[in-house]
Amino acid sequence: MNLSARDIQAFLALASQKNFTRAASLCHLSQPAFSALIRSLETTVGLRLFERSTRHVLLTPEGEQFLLSAQRIAAEFAACEKAMRDTAQLAQGRVSVALLPSLAAGWLPPVLRQFAGQHPGVQLQVFDVLSEPCIAAVANGDADFALAAIRADTPDLRAEPFCSDSFHLVCPADHPLAALDEVQLADLAAWPFVHLARHSSVRQYLDAAFFPQSMQTLVEVEQLATVMGLVKAGMGISVVPALTLFHFVQPGLVTRPLHLPGMDRQIYMVRRREPSLSLLAQALYELMQRQRPVFARMDL
Repeated sequence: MNLSARDIQAFLALASQKNFTRAASLCHLSQPAFSALIRSLETTVGLRLFERSTRHVLLTPEGEQFLLSAQRIAAEFAACEKAMRDTAQLAQGRVSVALLPSLAAGWLPPVLRQFAGQHPGVQLQVFDVLSEPCIAAVANGDADFALAAIRADTPDLRAEPFCSDSFHLVCPADHPLAALDEVQLADLAAWPFVHLARHSSVRQYLDAAFFPQSMQTLVEVEQLATVMGLVKAGMGISVVPALTLFHFVQPGLVTRPLHLPGMDRQIYMVRRREPSLSLLAQALYELMQRQRPVFARMDL
């Protein structure tokens, strides 16, 4: 059975008006064209839907039964049209983004608050994961785009620079390093070091920057909050990205910027080459571009 929205509209108009002339006018058709449309509908469903007389047009029992389905179909058509209009107007929909935990916890919330304020009907999904899972989420279609420390330029993915993230020493306020005007690599190597796990982009950047200097690794941990707790307890020192400094604004801790070769971490915005982003995803993508992190010198 091949019914169109026009068929349903014509049926409901005649069922409500009980008059071909008025129903035809509602559908913006001539009466002969409208009558032909109703006959075609009855032929399609294989049932007589209306009893016609010179004075009245009434639904047959089969027409009464068809009326319920037609009303439901019309409501679904209307809901579909509204959904398309709303989506076109960025009024509803879903956007999913994957990004590094350091971005997700500190920089992202104000950006999402602004976006949600502009598009209150939108559902947001955030994957706060390391770089490789970020890229996988985009490649698999689970995320619309990602912010990661991997330049994932492939036949299916494209990446563009987003921001550059500098690194900072973090140590107790009474630590000897806190008194230095400028910290050198050799200064760091002399003290027990709290490292992030080897699969994190932070650790990979630090290993590359420190090579061939070896650090006195005290412990490796997964979470920046754990790094903060261990350093605050005086267990050791650490080096962290500027994006994570909000974790270390704590009594008894200080941070110092490091100006060492190779100590800038590049963050990339990664998306699929095809298909293009939805209107909502594109809106969030552009908002994030406008709200990129900008770091001033921070000596805490």
